[in-house]
Amino acid sequence: MGTIATNETGAVPNLDELASRLRFSYDNGRIWLGETRMILLHSAAMASLRKELVDSLGAERARGVLTRTGYASGARDAELARKLCPNASDADVLGMGPLLHTLEGIVTVRTVQLDIDIAEGRYYGEFLWDNSFEADTHSELFGVDTGPACWMQTGYACGYTSTVMGRSILYKETDCRASGAHACRIVGKPAGEWEDAEDLQRYLRPDSLAEHILELQEQVQNLRYSIDDDLRTDDLIGDSAGFRETCALIRKAAHSQVTVLLLGETGVGKEMFARALHGCSTRASGPFVAVNCAALPEALIESELFGVEKGAFTGAHQSRPGRFERAQRGTLFLDEVGELSASAQAKLLRVLQEGEIERIGDSHTRKVDVRVIAATNVDLQEAVEQGRFRRDLFYRLNIYPVNIPPLRERAKDIPLLVQRFVDKQSARHAKKVVGVTDKAMHAMRSYAWPGNVRELENVIERGVILAPPGGRIDLGDLFPGISAGASKGRSTGVGRDGSVRHSDEHAVDAFLDHVFARKTGLDAVEALLLKAALERAGGNVSSAARALGMTRPQFEYRLKKRNLLP
Repeated sequence: MGTIATNETGAVPNLDELASRLRFSYDNGRIWLGETRMILLHSAAMASLRKELVDSLGAERARGVLTRTGYASGARDAELARKLCPNASDADVLGMGPLLHTLEGIVTVRTVQLDIDIAEGRYYGEFLWDNSFEADTHSELFGVDTGPACWMQTGYACGYTSTVMGRSILYKETDCRASGAHACRIVGKPAGEWEDAEDLQRYLRPDSLAEHILELQEQVQNLRYSIDDDLRTDDLIGDSAGFRETCALIRKAAHSQVTVLLLGETGVGKEMFARALHGCSTRASGPFVAVNCAALPEALIESELFGVEKGAFTGAHQSRPGRFERAQRGTLFLDEVGELSASAQAKLLRVLQEGEIERIGDSHTRKVDVRVIAATNVDLQEAVEQGRFRRDLFYRLNIYPVNIPPLRERAKDIPLLVQRFVDKQSARHAKKVVGVTDKAMHAMRSYAWPGNVRELENVIERGVILAPPGGRIDLGDLFPGISAGASKGRSTGVGRDGSVRHSDEHAVDAFLDHVFARKTGLDAVEALLLKAALERAGGNVSSAARALGMTRPQFEYRLKKRNLLP
């Protein structure tokens, strides 16, 4: 995401500079302000919502809902302002709040008095609001009222200022056009300095109805996360159709002793599903032993799985049980089972058929009571046809196959997984990160994820490390290259006159703004164009001339004039 440079005097960016970050993406129906997704909504629709809330909940509860909605919007805009101007001072970021509110079509703001000392936590702000969307709407719906009506706007001011100041700042609307005043007036100061702070804060606290709704929402979310309590693990999360189908098969298999074959690409979470199956089976109190067959050297794989007797080979100084014995009365998970040697395949078949193993160098067998879950990311049927895998073992393992869908087929699950991994990696790195930006989430839902869930977690870990403390993960924090292809398609921005401009026109505007802001001379601009054309043409003068709409002699003349001839 591009940033807005503060000027030499440290002044707050103006509306033109903020508007330059607004983009309309026609191809995918999205509007972006920086990396935050916005919507263009009829004011009449918001008026209808206000009336519905007042009629359904009463004025007091409706005021609370809208105030909290505004607070959330203000807090999010404060984060956005810091992203847009990362080098701006806190005071400058505070000054961007009214500009963002104006850009969003809510209200225009005039400062009456402002006294700030962020280091000491001192704040006093008094502002006048003109063209208040809420005051106009409320008056049209309910006529002249007796109290303040700019509920969302007041909540916005509280959320924005509190986020920047790092402490609770409360605003009160002392005059409102909806109640007959000439203009709306708000006053803001720290919560402890208000005598009626409790009255003001109650609109920022969820009431009993809202709390009940949130409790129900949390219950539903928990059900969606885990599908069923008996399948819950930290990272086994989803709500997509494919995920639900897989979980249903796992749950049914758990209540039997059948050998299960998990099929899926690398990184889909086969071990997580195996652990979930073990955890809700009758063997849950027994051990869960995992073996990656591909990671074991061929010379050691049999001794690792089946054990070894002392003196069986050089270096075997003592008897040692294998993984099957260690998994007694529990579950053995064999990942990448297709990588087993022919000898190991034969011994595995014997275990599955007879329930007994024979240690390397031993002359007698041992009975084992082990549930086997195998997994592979290769086509075992093809391996059988090519003679690389025993046909009889394949049939024995393939009694109960379970396909785990790749992440690209689970787009619905990505937001759930992202938040889980953000929380997990935030705790791991002792760094609080709130979540991801809208544009970052859109990019992740559009990405193919060849490495599946494992790749997603790695990307989120990188994002947590790069994101600012207390902030959100941006598109550029995820991994190299994702931003280049994540926002393709036609898009437009807002020009200096407020009209919608295509991206290429907007780029020209941005270039001109840069030229005029730095007072770059015409000679310097021409030299820059000549050098850029020559570099992009790989030193080919004729190609560079064509790129600038010149003949070769014209181009060479200008190069010679500025001592730029190669």
